Amino acid sequence: MITDIKGLHHVTSLASSAQVNNDFFTGTLGLRRVKKTVNFDAPEVYHLYYGDGAGTPGTVMTYFPFPHAKRGTGGTGEVRTTAFAVPGGALPYWQDRLAGAGVDGLSRDTRFGNARLLFRGPDGDGFALVESDADRRSPWTGNGVPEEVAIRGFHSTDLALRDPAATAELLRFMGYEEDDRVDDVSRWRLPEGNGANVIDLSRIDAPAATQGAGSVHHVAFEVADRETQLSARAALTDTGYDVTPPIDRDYFWAIYFRTPGGVLFEIATKEPGFDRDEAPEALGQALKLPSQHEHLRPVLEERYLQPIRD
Repeated sequence: MITDIKGLHHVTSLASSAQVNNDFFTGTLGLRRVKKTVNFDAPEVYHLYYGDGAGTPGTVMTYFPFPHAKRGTGGTGEVRTTAFAVPGGALPYWQDRLAGAGVDGLSRDTRFGNARLLFRGPDGDGFALVESDADRRSPWTGNGVPEEVAIRGFHSTDLALRDPAATAELLRFMGYEEDDRVDDVSRWRLPEGNGANVIDLSRIDAPAATQGAGSVHHVAFEVADRETQLSARAALTDTGYDVTPPIDRDYFWAIYFRTPGGVLFEIATKEPGFDRDEAPEALGQALKLPSQHEHLRPVLEERYLQPIRD
């Protein structure tokens, strides 16, 4: 059993426009862009990170915006909703704000006692804002959203699965406990975590999802450092999972494995953090390239990476 996972680290999705994506997360949702870099495996594509003021694990939504990418289609084996935590009573503000911005798919419901506002991102991404009075994380307010209603970080992700049983066992192995169950949805929670410590598993009868713009590429979980990451990797490998070696992503080290339900999981380190190559007050402003791609900077900036207007 793995005992060192703290909760979500980040969620990474696909988009079709860097500018539209940036405007939505910084302008509409009021998050801070904490890093502007590139997809290490496809450096002609941006990798954009949004979160709280420091890019704290558990707050960071990241995107690969492939220009003009075709939209994905929903189904099983994917994250269908990424939920952010907001304070109790904040949903009326957000409903007015999102409606005024022309955001699609607005609706209200309650899940496991928490009021939610569901909405769609620019590429049809499934999101929710969840009221949570117990969340004491400090929000980013530099983009104009008042502190008393601002997003605190992730609340949860909702995985759509044909048969959640094997994924439930994986979560149990990762330290999660079943917290509640209503109809075909079970809620799994870390007893102690970083605030972003809830995973919902939804049983649905549908074809497999196909990835494209608006799809979640992977879900990452936080561990403190490389030592605990290696321990988690050994535990997963011993259980039969095919886990990658640790990969240096500059701002964290990452390992990846495919879950029984088809969703790609990552375990990422808290160290070294997003301020390793930028001062805290300047996060996300300059284009940062990994050392292996720095020699490509002239061609990337001239031919592929259109400037993003802030």
